[in-house]
Amino acid sequence: MSKFVKKGKKGTPGISTASLPDIIFMLLFFFMVVTVMREDDPKVKVRKPNATETAKLEKKSLVDYINVGPPNDKRYGTEPLIQLDDSFAELSEIRQWIKDNRERRDEAEQPAITTSLKVDRETKMGIVTDIKQELREANALKINYSVNKGSSIEN
Repeated sequence: MSKFVKKGKKGTPGISTASLPDIIFMLLFFFMVVTVMREDDPKVKVRKPNATETAKLEKKSLVDYINVGPPNDKRYGTEPLIQLDDSFAELSEIRQWIKDNRERRDEAEQPAITTSLKVDRETKMGIVTDIKQELREANALKINYSVNKGSSIEN
């Protein structure tokens, strides 16, 4: 009779890494598809005021944003400035900006365009009134104020 000798315990086989590049590329493509890039670089500080009654906008692709607040860069001073898209603007430039934004969209979408004002809570109401007057002159009558949901003022 022969004698069988156990040479030791057999370990578990190693994990195959052959499919690892496929998995990495699938994850890469997934994140490339679902990631939303920031459209504009904020050049002004906007600490939105709080509000108790809020409503969410349905179609954000039909919203044009006007940011108003003190500039992030102190070279521009401390007075509130208007930011349209990625640059500072004067009040007189708002009408042309509204017109350009309307022309970029389909004619059917134009009546549904909303102009959203993101205004710093410390900004005086005078500049907001001037902006609203320019929007009225440009026939941009759907105006929205961006706020934080809540009732108390938080810093």
